[in-house]
Amino acid sequence: MDARDTELKKELNATLQARRELGEEYESALVDSFLEKVDQRIDGAVERRVRRQYAEQQMVSARDGRSAGATDSWGERFGFGIVSLVLAVPLSAIGAGVAHLPGLIVTWMGIVGINVVQAARINPALFGRRPKSARGGDWED
Repeated sequence: MDARDTELKKELNATLQARRELGEEYESALVDSFLEKVDQRIDGAVERRVRRQYAEQQMVSARDGRSAGATDSWGERFGFGIVSLVLAVPLSAIGAGVAHLPGLIVTWMGIVGINVVQAARINPALFGRRPKSARGGDWED
């Protein structure tokens, strides 16, 4: 049982005890007072829940709204390019050794494709797409 539940139970017991002592003529005032306390408790719980959901929504929209530069540094892009070129050497040798010129062409098409996908992920405007944050949200008509 939650501490707030025990506190509410104490309030109910106090209200019932006051009703026994004061009689039926004060019953509506006592019930109204108790219900007001319950309403305040519910309002507080709903307000906390709404604030938490709003904060979570703000965090999600802040995460989605970040520009590519905020999430991908220059070092990450440079590192991806270097790794791509370093791996291109043995992959080219394997492709050319196994299937000659067609194997070399397929290998380089794959390398270029991976780099294009990476570039599109980092900078969506590069290929004419709008970033996620610029798209219409659920609230817009």
